[in-house]
Amino acid sequence: MKFKRADRVGELIMAEMSDILLKAVKDPRLHMVTITAVKVTDDLRNARIYFVEMGQDELRDEIQEALGKAKGFVRRELGHRLQLRFVPQIVFVHDTSFGYGNRIERLLADIARQEEDYE
Repeated sequence: MKFKRADRVGELIMAEMSDILLKAVKDPRLHMVTITAVKVTDDLRNARIYFVEMGQDELRDEIQEALGKAKGFVRRELGHRLQLRFVPQIVFVHDTSFGYGNRIERLLADIARQEEDYE
């Protein structure tokens, strides 16, 4: 089975990002952020890092602001940890799939409750 190098680098960035946010970043607003996916372009120059704040369906402005401020530090840390010629440019993207999944779960629970009441 063949894997693209960009996928392997994305997995490596995801693991390192989780460690950086947990241990190296001093901003307490970012300790509840979970990295859900990393998409790296084939030329390894750009990385889209998808994140979600644990327990929250919506993105809070202060989290986006904190990630924006930490971007330079995070990129520098990735440069120290990764054995790459170029460190990818980072773009943080809120992962809306978790909020969508939670909404579907609530709707299904409401339907089940309504069916119980109907019987």
